[in-house]
Amino acid sequence: MKHLSRTDMHSQAVIDDLADIPWPSTNADAPMALLTRCPAAAATPLVQSPDLAKMVGVAEVTIKDERARMGLGSFKALGAAYVIACDAAAGETEGRTYVTASAGNHGLSVAAGAQAFGAQAVIYLAETVPETFADRLRSFGADVRRHGAVYEDSMAEAARAADVNGWALLSDSSWPGYTAAPHRLMEGYTVLMQEVVEAMDAPTHIFLQAGVGGLAAACAAVARDAWEDEPRIIVVEPEVAPAIYASVQAGAPQVTEGPSSDMGRLDCKEPSLIALKGLARDATDFVLISEAEGAEGSTVAAQVGLPSTPSGVAGLAALLHSDACREALALDATSRVLLILSEEAQL
Repeated sequence: MKHLSRTDMHSQAVIDDLADIPWPSTNADAPMALLTRCPAAAATPLVQSPDLAKMVGVAEVTIKDERARMGLGSFKALGAAYVIACDAAAGETEGRTYVTASAGNHGLSVAAGAQAFGAQAVIYLAETVPETFADRLRSFGADVRRHGAVYEDSMAEAARAADVNGWALLSDSSWPGYTAAPHRLMEGYTVLMQEVVEAMDAPTHIFLQAGVGGLAAACAAVARDAWEDEPRIIVVEPEVAPAIYASVQAGAPQVTEGPSSDMGRLDCKEPSLIALKGLARDATDFVLISEAEGAEGSTVAAQVGLPSTPSGVAGLAALLHSDACREALALDATSRVLLILSEEAQL
């Protein structure tokens, strides 16, 4: 595992470079109000794991379990579907087609949201995404199309198709000139951490896995708003997709290169700019885990009765392999750790 501590110099360089990019929202009230109207909505559980706490030598390990979120199997049920629900409330979904690319769960949220509110969904997948996932998207009425070897290729094609066909692009990432939809989408994710804030006292450490960074940034922003400087916030990425890590290290957004990761939902080579700006301010540490470490995290999670994918337990994988930087992370026998179990095992 590789570790980078945030420095004020690098963080401020990122923030200055992204002056025109909005900060992540901390307004959980808006998505929570919409969720009260959804029969499938309910707060997901917080689970204590004494076995994990003993294994890593800390006082407590608490897991926010998103595997059953709204029947869609991951936290991303809170994102794109929330954007579409807002559009529906404004009378804007009739006849609309939403298009996106997905490395996994985001596409399900787009497809389910479109189906629920009378719109259409077109989802582009890279060649590496399993056909079983494509079939799940189709079960929600989505038009699934393949394009490119990696997520970034399929995202570029989704953006092109939106321009050509007049479709609504609904990405979970953000870039210059495209921030309104992903900003609202990330606002949906704030529900997850707001539920945590209302259910427990501040932990000392929060491990947050990141792909483009939307989940991590939304959770970090809410945690800082509620608990200020108390928790140490650690962002976890695959070694082969260090988009946030490399950008903070360089002091500016970076496009990274590398092979595909088995942590597929985290296999994003370029950060969301909204997320990057927020994490440059709110995170304290950035770590990279290897493919073997990610796989071990999934194995251990299953052993303690919390089965998930390597993507879904990347935060746990980093905690399990934190010995080399334990002092830098200020982890000890009194630490109270919060992890996010972000998706179910079958994805």
